[in-house]
Amino acid sequence: MSNSIIDRIRNLKEKRKAIILAHYYEEGAIQDIADFVGDSYQLALYGQKSDAPVILLAGVVFMAESVKILSPDKTVLFPDREAGCSLVASSPFEEYLAWKQSFPNPFLVTYINSSARVKAISDVIVTSSNAEKIISKVPHNKTILFGPDRNLGLYLKRQTGRPMELWPGTCEVHVLFSAQKLMKLMKEHPDARVIAHPECDEAILQLAHVVGSTSRLLAEVTRHPGRKFIVATETGIFHQMQKARPDAILIQAPNEKESCSCNDCPYMKLNTLQKIEAALMSLSPEITLPQDILTQARKPLELMMEWSQ
Repeated sequence: MSNSIIDRIRNLKEKRKAIILAHYYEEGAIQDIADFVGDSYQLALYGQKSDAPVILLAGVVFMAESVKILSPDKTVLFPDREAGCSLVASSPFEEYLAWKQSFPNPFLVTYINSSARVKAISDVIVTSSNAEKIISKVPHNKTILFGPDRNLGLYLKRQTGRPMELWPGTCEVHVLFSAQKLMKLMKEHPDARVIAHPECDEAILQLAHVVGSTSRLLAEVTRHPGRKFIVATETGIFHQMQKARPDAILIQAPNEKESCSCNDCPYMKLNTLQKIEAALMSLSPEITLPQDILTQARKPLELMMEWSQ
């Protein structure tokens, strides 16, 4: 069945003059049919540069919104309306706006894992790979507010030395890793290199040899001469890591619960080949955003790109 549905998706892509963009956390089969695989920022940039009039984003809704913000004239599809994000859910627009307005002279630095409406009231957007560089450019007379991921904010405070007010959101996948179990696992595998995403709790980051974005962790596995890695991030990235480094031994960092797939993002895993086929066939669900949101949300994304240079 998989071969036939893949053939049908390829035919639909050609018919619609479409491209498929997939996040690293999608299932391997979805990553393999994509024209490009990357993190949320890379996906938005790729979509912007592409000549394709139709873009299907296999990820979560905020990522498809980011593609639409940077490519407002293109049709942007996504496979499942329920593919949300705990960080988006934890930062509702009205509360986030009130938080910003409660500080004198605020400069709101918002993680790309946020809704389009939240982006529209932000001063600059960041990713886990460029946040340090961007925060260093914020004027010192401003009160830096960072949200919605508190763990990433704490990490950035330590790395940059800049005082920041933090929104109390977290990624429901990354907070489940257990530092106590990780220490035990490290003793069992003393030759393993521990790599972690900065959305993890501080106790995990303190144990890691490398802390970085999904792309940074992939690069570490690809380039480091060691063969064994304990990985503290969503399991979907293992597919690209294993493709880039077939000889690598990848060990999932342990979570707090005894037996569950808690290290899988439940929203990313809502996407399936069948839903991708249906979206390309019907050209829905499609991302639509009000013009004022498109215009306002584009400004902090463009500032991010300018300050990232």
